[in-house]
Amino acid sequence: MQEKHLYEYAVIRVVPRVEREEFINAGIVVFCKRKRFIRVLFTVDEAKITMLTPDADVDQIRRNLESFQKIGEGANDGGPIARLEVPERFRWLTAVRSSVIQTSRPHPGLCDDLEFRAQKLYEDYVL
Repeated sequence: MQEKHLYEYAVIRVVPRVEREEFINAGIVVFCKRKRFIRVLFTVDEAKITMLTPDADVDQIRRNLESFQKIGEGANDGGPIARLEVPERFRWLTAVRSSVIQTSRPHPGLCDDLEFRAQKLYEDYVL
């Protein structure tokens, strides 16, 4: 029997006009402290974004989401936050903020396969 892993996840949201509080789900961030696992998956659905805000800067939103992913992965070009330990990066990514890129509150779960769970959450909440 495979070991179950306690994980947390949050849905990444694009909020083109923060003052209106309308958003679309754009990605997922999944984290498991014990396995030192973090995964950020996202997609930029230009049609949905411009449906909410026709003049949205979709290229800038894409760059912001790419930065989010680099921080999650701990990429060398991800800046100082990307050099933090995995739990600290997850907490930074999921901190409450009032910006175009936001996340839901983290939610817990148990699974056998973290990669599979990340992909499944991405499919269920974003695609």
